[in-house]
Amino acid sequence: MGKRNALGKMGEDIAAQFLEQQNFTIRARNWRYKRAELDIIAMDDKTMVFVEVKTRSDDMVGRPQDAVDTRKRGQLIKAAIAYMHESKHEWIIRFDIVGIVVKNNVPYIDHIRDAFFPSLA
Repeated sequence: MGKRNALGKMGEDIAAQFLEQQNFTIRARNWRYKRAELDIIAMDDKTMVFVEVKTRSDDMVGRPQDAVDTRKRGQLIKAAIAYMHESKHEWIIRFDIVGIVVKNNVPYIDHIRDAFFPSLA
């Protein structure tokens, strides 16, 4: 596993632990649909939350969550629809982003609830 992949895996572990501490129930991690991957799928009470995790070793080139561009959002939405069909979930959903910057082995977590609204336009 490369350094970048190890950092990403560590970030996803940190995010999952953080969400569980916020009383989210993790339903799946790294769920794949075609070329898209949903990092974390969780329940926040009755809301299904699709969480994209972005981890960086510094924020010199911008916040990690800024890397979730329009193209990436489209992939996440399509994967979320596929997951909803598979799990037969027909209720409230939300897309969150967890941005993590790890400095001197200390994670700084920025949880953005309702980070974007799903639109296939």
